[in-house]
Amino acid sequence: MSQRRRLEIRGTIDLMRFLLRLVVNAAALAIATWILSGMTLTGSSTTSKIITLLIVALIFGVLNAIVKPLFALFTAPLILLTLGLFLIVINACMLLLTSWLAGLFNLGWEVDGFWTAVLGAIIISIVSFILNVFLPDPDDRRRG
Repeated sequence: MSQRRRLEIRGTIDLMRFLLRLVVNAAALAIATWILSGMTLTGSSTTSKIITLLIVALIFGVLNAIVKPLFALFTAPLILLTLGLFLIVINACMLLLTSWLAGLFNLGWEVDGFWTAVLGAIIISIVSFILNVFLPDPDDRRRG
């Protein structure tokens, strides 16, 4: 197999993995929105709600990839002092920031306050964990 063909296959696999993770994040956000009354999703149809959740999941993913590591770096002593529990607060902040950005783009997804964001962060973490157990990363050597 040629080098070019291997790169094309690798690019396709990476794209599929990205899309799968986007759908997993959207599903986790949807479940948290469904469970918590303080998280609201408005839309005229089911299709518009799904598209909104996918866009919100993309925003949430970008924030988790770029902003969350910075938050974690600057709050590392607090994370160590609380044995990692402060990461829930950081995840709640990422949800609130996602909600704020969704509001700027008039997406129709909102989180009504800090404690709702904390509960949402816990739910999203649990759902994402469960879904990722069934969708393991083939490049992750730690999993058998």
